[in-house]
Amino acid sequence: MEFGNRLKDLIKEKNISQETLAKSIGVSQRAVSKWINHQAEPTESSIVNCAKFFEVSADFILGLTDIT
Repeated sequence: MEFGNRLKDLIKEKNISQETLAKSIGVSQRAVSKWINHQAEPTESSIVNCAKFFEVSADFILGLTDIT
């Protein structure tokens, strides 16, 4: 799952915690952890909210393109 890898990299790049991201997009920290560890897949709205939070395209965060 490319989403989890991209999300992990973006969190590290922005130097924020999983909890900070979770609170900002309205999900639990556990949900974010599961996405990163490939234990669950995010909903469409969560993908969009993550993309907006990190100011990247949904295609980028899904690993469909390397263009942010």
